[in-house]
Amino acid sequence: MQVRKMVASAEGKHRKMAHRLAVSFWNSFSATGLYVGTLFFAASLTPSLLPRTFTTQGILSGVALAAGYGIGVFGRWLAHYMELPEPKERFLQIAKYLSALICSAIALAFLWQAAEWQNSIRRLMGLEMLDSVHPMRTGLIAAVTFILLLAAARLFRLVLGIISGRLRHFVPRRVANVIGVFAAVALFWVAIEGVLFRYALRAADASFQAYNELIQPDTEPPADPYKTGSAASLISWADLGRAGREFIASGPTAQDLEHFGGGEALAPIRVYVGLNAAETVEERAALALAELQRTDAFERSVLVVVMPTGTGWVDPAAMDTLEYLHRGDVASVTVQYSYLTSWLSLLVEPDYGTQTAQALFSAVYEHWRALPENSRPRLYLHGLSLGALASESSTELFEILDDPFQGALWSGPPFASRIWSYVTRQREPDSPPWLPRFGGGSFVRFTNQSNALDIPGATWGPIRIVYLQYASDPVTFFDYHALYRRPDWMNEPRGPDVSPDLRWYPVISALQLLLDMALATTAPMGHGHVYAPEHYIDAWVEVTEVADLSDAEIERLKQFFSMK
Repeated sequence: MQVRKMVASAEGKHRKMAHRLAVSFWNSFSATGLYVGTLFFAASLTPSLLPRTFTTQGILSGVALAAGYGIGVFGRWLAHYMELPEPKERFLQIAKYLSALICSAIALAFLWQAAEWQNSIRRLMGLEMLDSVHPMRTGLIAAVTFILLLAAARLFRLVLGIISGRLRHFVPRRVANVIGVFAAVALFWVAIEGVLFRYALRAADASFQAYNELIQPDTEPPADPYKTGSAASLISWADLGRAGREFIASGPTAQDLEHFGGGEALAPIRVYVGLNAAETVEERAALALAELQRTDAFERSVLVVVMPTGTGWVDPAAMDTLEYLHRGDVASVTVQYSYLTSWLSLLVEPDYGTQTAQALFSAVYEHWRALPENSRPRLYLHGLSLGALASESSTELFEILDDPFQGALWSGPPFASRIWSYVTRQREPDSPPWLPRFGGGSFVRFTNQSNALDIPGATWGPIRIVYLQYASDPVTFFDYHALYRRPDWMNEPRGPDVSPDLRWYPVISALQLLLDMALATTAPMGHGHVYAPEHYIDAWVEVTEVADLSDAEIERLKQFFSMK
């Protein structure tokens, strides 16, 4: 009997302790923070540019909840700091329970609608409709994300309190608080940037480097001496890197082109210089020029200077279509500038692609302009994503005015692209930002899923520049100003693959676009940051002035690539 009493007493103490901990944890929350956090959570469930899974939605909603809660707590602190009148403690307790009920109702209502919001995007992109967004799973992931972020914030507050408490022995209280904030921020920044970020970066660097050097067992060096990486080439097969080997090994042969189009065709020339082929940017550019000369690339009708993405990847949809349009009478040259994925390259080495683009273009252009005008190839530029950003910066217009190259096709230009940004800002007032018109269409034109390049009354000048972009591409249309103002591309009329239910919300829209950028290449073909071959065909026809193919033949080529 005595033992039972002792056990019951211990259990009672544990229950009371658990209850006190639960009450203490509940009381630590801010009613204002819960209100604002719930509004942010609800807004995060609305559609953005790309569809989301319940996992990504849960993480986004958890971050949004934490951001809103933090803003609410800051607002409450600011009101206290300004010594505004405060409600009584009893009212605060009632308000907190009332907040919990209202917030729960709002969260459930928006979770109920979330599936239809996601379907508004999926419908435009031809994806299967969702019956549910798994509200329980989404809510659980959001809760875990929120608690982790809240724990990090409270750890920061603890560190701040310790530092400012020590400083109060020497300086006034508020001075100690200000110094404490700066010291805590510096300490956390060192921990995150100096330890976690650098460790993660080293791990990513080693991982991408190993992947870059990996040779697939079924990929043999080419036997054709005119191919880069062959025994006769100036660049070894191993030094091409994984992306370079894929680029050289893929692509149509002369037989493929003849089988499709009939008649004679040439084997396209593809030159690729990997990151490990030479020590410096200038040496790699010189090696690329020497390889072009070795393969007689300057005797082709079309020569394209291509800047790859961050990993060194060249979009086959772009190059294959060009080579089919010109029956193989094409030479292209690419120099790798990184083996990190594009977003990491932007963080770590944002100017390195530009340096490579400038060195490569300068080497090729100087040789090209020295050739007789009537016997040299037409010269073009191309780049996708980070490659478009680098390619844009490869030369200044005034440097080539006396002997200009013929044009450029830049697809999926990042929002930071200099020329793209200027042209979009200075567009004709009646044109939307996702399909702008500039200067009457004589210098630059834009297109998307529908061929918008045939502008009535427009006449091309000596240089033809085309931007291929989708209204649903977050790499192109990310805008950090979305934190506090509505981007122009959200206005009517909307792009053809942008949800009519998309709305702008302060802070939340910026978080949604950040997540969309991370998921940009998961979109279906022809949407987001995944560019379809048939859309490249229309662009290349306009840029390279394809005149010897009928509309029926071009449509047949589109059908051929859509079935590959």
